[in-house]
Amino acid sequence: MRTTFERARLQPPDGGSVISIGVFDGVHLGHRAILEANVRSARARGAEAAVVTFRRHPKHLLLGRAPRTLTPLDHRLELFARIGIDHAVALTFDDELRNLAAPDFVRGICVEGLGGQNFVLGFDSKFGRDRGGTPASVAALGYDVEVVDKVLVHGRAVSSTAIREAVELGDLAAASGMLGRPVSVIGRVVRGQARGRELGFPTANLDPHHGLHPPPGVWASRIRILGSKTPPTTYDGVTNIGFRPTLGGERPATPLIEAHLFDFAGDLYGQRLEVEFHAFLRGERRFASLDELRSRIALDADEARRILAEPLRR
Repeated sequence: MRTTFERARLQPPDGGSVISIGVFDGVHLGHRAILEANVRSARARGAEAAVVTFRRHPKHLLLGRAPRTLTPLDHRLELFARIGIDHAVALTFDDELRNLAAPDFVRGICVEGLGGQNFVLGFDSKFGRDRGGTPASVAALGYDVEVVDKVLVHGRAVSSTAIREAVELGDLAAASGMLGRPVSVIGRVVRGQARGRELGFPTANLDPHHGLHPPPGVWASRIRILGSKTPPTTYDGVTNIGFRPTLGGERPATPLIEAHLFDFAGDLYGQRLEVEFHAFLRGERRFASLDELRSRIALDADEARRILAEPLRR
């Protein structure tokens, strides 16, 4: 999948594009229904499957604040590519874009920039000035529009808001059910204090780029090393989210995410990892000594191996 960040660099492909528009935070089951319909339509037409999204949530500009993102841009792009999207256009939502009328958005960005004649939109899709761009308004401009209805899980409409609430509460079963995949974060490995290595359990310290993550505690995890390999290499592991109270030192301003990959040997600094959270093992707490902490981590690792070996976890 290729990505374009500037409107001026858009060039319509020879076969045109089928276009979907939205933030798609979480890329949950409702979003997947839209994007998968887009890919099917594009393949049938010999066109590119294209998504127009935004680098930051429009509410940052519109309201001066926005909810914490389930999937920051790099995570969304990764998930778009897995679904089969060919081209992602990630625009900066600034005053110029905010004031762009919906017909001008459609004609200037989607038609002239991407060669779009066909659109796949969610039933509640709204874009452009005063949110004037809807499936009906795009169809009124003369373009073919496929409308994807809302997706229900246990009778409740899937939404990014509902998933955020579930993740913040630690209800990963509910969140995963609406996402259609395990709750995960993507981030780059940064240097830490190497205390995990001293304990015999080296960890990858992750910068999750401000993505929403589960509450502090120890989690059975599956860790995917993202990069050039297809499919990416994946390891079972155990991940701690928290403030490392036993290790002392200055308390971090925000929880740290530290992943220990089972049976891995190598250097992960600078690499991008995706950490999937599969089961909560225990809360974070202070231990009386490093030896007690080391013993507890060994038990956590054994429990995580057992849980992740269950067939349903695969």
